[in-house]
This record gives sequence, structure tokens and C-alpha cells, in this order.
Amino acid sequence: MKVTEAQLDAAGVDQAWRDYCSHLLIPLNKCRRANLFAPWKCVDERHGYEKCQYDHYLRRVREMTEQHAAAKRATKAASTPPADDDE
Repeated sequence: MKVTEAQLDAAGVDQAWRDYCSHLLIPLNKCRRANLFAPWKCVDERHGYEKCQYDHYLRRVREMTEQHAAAKRATKAASTPPADDDE
């Protein structure tokens, strides 16, 4: 995380929303409160936060795909019998 627990507490960010993109949620919530949660306001802040969430999702999917591929390779290597060199 790019912000401290104290900053998140001061901004009133709930535990459920404290993740990789929390540093963008603080100014977004501040803008929302200042504009009475008008949906046409704070568009740039919302877009930045949603893009961060999506990029983080893609990163997690990529890591899981790599882990599954490595596990599959390890299983395949362990189940393959050694080659006979008796010629």
C-alpha cells in the first residue's frame, strides 16, 4: 500500500476498501463528499481508481496463471519416467 494505516483511518476508509488502490480512494471520496456524490462529478478520480483496480486484477490473474503453469510443469516433470541410456 502507498498510504499508511493512520492516513486511511483519518480519511475514514473502511477495512473492506483497504487494498492496493487505497491511495486513490482517499481523494475520490473527498471529491465525492465535496460534490454531494453527484455522479457527473469526480470523473477523473473515479476513472483513475477504477483503472487501478482493473490493472491490479490483471496482475493477480497473470500471477495465478504463471503459478498454475509452473505447478503443471512440475507435476509433468515429476511424473515423466527417466530416460534409459542403455544403448
